[in-house]
Amino acid sequence: MNLKALYSLSYGLYVVASQKQGKLNAQIANTVIQVTSEPPTISVCINKQNLTHEFIMESKVFVASVLSQDTPLSFIGHFGFKSGRDVDKLKDVNYKLGESKAPIVLDHSLAYLEAKAVNQVDVGTHTIFIGELVGGDVLGEGEPMTYAYYRQVKRGTTPKTAPSYIK
Repeated sequence: MNLKALYSLSYGLYVVASQKQGKLNAQIANTVIQVTSEPPTISVCINKQNLTHEFIMESKVFVASVLSQDTPLSFIGHFGFKSGRDVDKLKDVNYKLGESKAPIVLDHSLAYLEAKAVNQVDVGTHTIFIGELVGGDVLGEGEPMTYAYYRQVKRGTTPKTAPSYIK
């Protein structure tokens, strides 16, 4: 089987954030999708080893900020290749707290979707969190970053904990 066939699936690139007892964390994710429009529901797939996973499991809230195509690689790398256990990922990043007290990343974001996790599915190394929207807004105009653009134009790489990682 040629797993590179998975590269033909379309993804976006997002900063997914959550909170736990007043602590904040965020990471890059490419697996945010709309599930239904009524009620407005999205899902995100997060690696069980990630601190964001721990925060969503406990608080049952998450925010997905939609990144613009012109987002610098260094910004993506800051959220994608470092652990919130080692660094404060939101230091020097423009954000505001949403209704759920989870951070909404404003830098390089075109929109955000804030959700309350209402269900979860264990898929081995990851959990799919299903969340009903409690907030969302358009923050700016521009083209959203796709994962294909990130890989092909920006020459970005995929961390081993990402659902789309292929050896």
